[in-house]
This record gives sequence, structure tokens and C-alpha cells, in this order.
Amino acid sequence: MISCDIVIIGTGPGGESLATRLAGEGLDVVAVEAELVGGECPYWGCIPSKMMIRAADAVAEGQRVRRLGGSAEIHPDFSMVAERIRREATSGWDDSAAADRLTQAGVRLVRGRGVVVGERTVEAGGERFSARRGVVLNTGTAPAVPPIDGLDSTPYWTNREAVSAMQAPASLVVIGGGAIGLELAQAYARFGTAVTILEVAGRILAVEEPESSDALRDVLQSEGITVRESVSIDRVDHGDDGFTVSLSNDEVRAERLLVATGRRARIHDLGLEEFGVDTSAKNLTVDDDMSLVPGLWAIGDIAGRGQFTHVSMYQAGRVGDVLLGRDPGPYDTSFPRVTFTDPEIGAVGLTESQARERGIDARTSVSQIPASSRGFIHGPGNDGFIKLVVDAERDVIVGATSAGPTGGETLSLLALAVRAEVPLGTLRNMIYPYPTFYRAIESAW
Repeated sequence: MISCDIVIIGTGPGGESLATRLAGEGLDVVAVEAELVGGECPYWGCIPSKMMIRAADAVAEGQRVRRLGGSAEIHPDFSMVAERIRREATSGWDDSAAADRLTQAGVRLVRGRGVVVGERTVEAGGERFSARRGVVLNTGTAPAVPPIDGLDSTPYWTNREAVSAMQAPASLVVIGGGAIGLELAQAYARFGTAVTILEVAGRILAVEEPESSDALRDVLQSEGITVRESVSIDRVDHGDDGFTVSLSNDEVRAERLLVATGRRARIHDLGLEEFGVDTSAKNLTVDDDMSLVPGLWAIGDIAGRGQFTHVSMYQAGRVGDVLLGRDPGPYDTSFPRVTFTDPEIGAVGLTESQARERGIDARTSVSQIPASSRGFIHGPGNDGFIKLVVDAERDVIVGATSAGPTGGETLSLLALAVRAEVPLGTLRNMIYPYPTFYRAIESAW
């Protein structure tokens, strides 16, 4: 039995930052990692996918030159972004630099799968560790693959294969119209891939406002992407000529198939059953200090409060405060998030339907970006809108969507307003710089 202060299982962004911080405060920290230090985000998620999206957006913007200021010939070359992902984002999927950062910070890194085998006790790498202050779980998620007949026996892609591909396929079917599927679908389409999106729900991006779904669908279709919603998928087959996806009334064929139907929490093999934790649940249930049971915390995707790097980092900060005897303050429930399509869909707080489900007397207002001063100036590529969801009784914004060329950046003011419950009167009595995209907020009151 090796004694230490803290054991952190999983070194995704939250786990890595927490381990580094606690070691810097003088604690004896053990970090356990079964794959790559840094987790999904830097190797297969946020960073490489956004490099791909950045390149694809540059291709699309270059094609707009003809409508704005001259002539241009654009010849997309996917190999350039594929090489950049290997060289700059992932170092060829080598985590040596990230591992060195941890160990140089004073963290003991243990390679292997970690299992909680007792109170504040973890087994990993053939050793057993006893943590005086406790154990933090940061095991993340894996792609959720639907039980479609024939799918398991085919070489389908998940996000990992999609961001590590060396060339863009001639054609691609994407099963799933959530953020990951939509981002990758648009990026590949801009590099010349013929893309079809299949969504079983009634609309793509179903977790956000219907206006977001409508705006994004219109843009995707205008770019030649086929978007099919409310579909029923019966079977998937693969042969020498690629994939065949059989639907209720017809079929779709493509060279490649990307399955992007959500993520499942890695909580089923951590030894949590002896603590009375329901490991058959979709995710773990924690309190606002991220505590699962005394001496055991969970952060990141498995905690069920949003599968985003920034959420994991925020939660890691809270656990760090608790372990260091500091007050983490009230939990930020505003939940800002961004879908990095074009238009970029930024959202914070409650959607209109969520607000009404909670019994809030919700007023809404929508301002179109193309009709705003900056939107008019911007011209091609200015699709988007600002939507506000206001609690009429308290006269504060409880939710907002900022869709447009800089939707995620424009969201920042609205995110602050929701988090701080800024009175609507204060936001009305503000000077909004002219001409900016977020000036559209002013006309949405």
C-alpha cells in the first residue's frame, strides 16, 4: 500500500489541471491514466476538430471573395489540415509532453486503469494507493454506438477516426445531428466530401432552440449537404463499394460512415458498486461540490452537468478549492456552450421550452444578425440571430442564443448577464459599440 494525499483517475483537462494545481500546493498527488495524458480533448476532440473547422471555414471564406472584393480560385487540400493536426495538435498522438508537464509539476503518473477498491483506496498499474484526502474520478466518455443491425461488423468512424483521417472521403454519411456530427459534417463537406446527415429526432441540434436548428439546417443545405430528420435506420452494411445505410423507405450509400450519436460515461468498471452508486445510470450524480460520496469526487463528462472541457475545468477548480479548505462559492448553473459550425451557435442558460417547463413566465425576443448593422456590413456568411429568454416576473435574462459568424464570442455578454442575473434595465441602459455583432443584442430587447 502506497500512501498519498490524492488519487485522480483520468487526466482529461479537468484531471490534469487539478493534479497540477494540488501538487503545486504541496500535496502528494497520484494521477492514473489508461490512455493519453490530456484525455479526449487535445487528441481526438476539441483541438483537432477545431483545427479542421478553422481550415474548412477559411476555404468557405475564400470562396466568398468573389462576392465581396475580387476573384479567387480555391483548391481545398485536406492533407494540409491532416498534417497540422498530427504536427501541432497531437504530436502524432504522443502524450510525452503532457506527461512530462505532470511529472515536472511533482505529480506521480501511473499508467493503467484505475479501480476504486475501498474507501479512499485505488488499485492501478499493479499497485495499491491509499489517499488520505480522497479520490477524484475524471474518466470521461466514449462514443455511444446505437444498436443498429449490422453496424458492429462494419469499419465505421467515430470522432477519433474522423479527426485522424489523412484524406477526405468522396462521400460520407453521418448518423447523428448533434454538435459533433454537425461540426465534422460541415468541415468535410467544405473539403469536397458529399455529405448526408441522418437524424432520428425531429430536428438537428435538438438540445438547442428550434431557431438554431432552422438556421443551421438552411446553411448546411445551401452548401450542398443533405439533411434528413425523423429518419428510422434499420440496418448498416459494408462492402467493397462502401457503406449502405438502410432506412425505412430507402437507403443511403457512401464511402465512409461516421457515427456521432452522443457519448456514454465511463463509470461501469470503476468499482463504485460497493459505495451504492448506480453504475447503470447515464452518469454519476454529484452535489455542487462535485462530491459523490464522502472522500470521492467526480468531475467532467461523467458528472452529468455538461460534456465540455470548460465545464470539466470549472468543476476541477471547485474540487481543488474544497480539498484545499477554500470556499468554492455557489455553483454556476448558467452552462454556456458553443457548437462550432458556421454559423456558430452559442447558447447559455435555459432554452424557451426549458424555461416554460420550470414554470417561468418566459418572454422571448429574436433579432436577426443579417438585419443588424454589422451583419449588413459583413455580407455573405452573415446567417444568424440573437434570441433572449426573459423571466418576465424578475425582468432578467434566464437564457440566450447567439448564432452567427462569431456566435461563441458574442455570447460572452449574455453569459455574464445570465450568470449575474443582471436586470434587463441595466442591459438596456448600456452603450453597445457600433458596428459590432453583439450590438444585435440591443435590438432584441
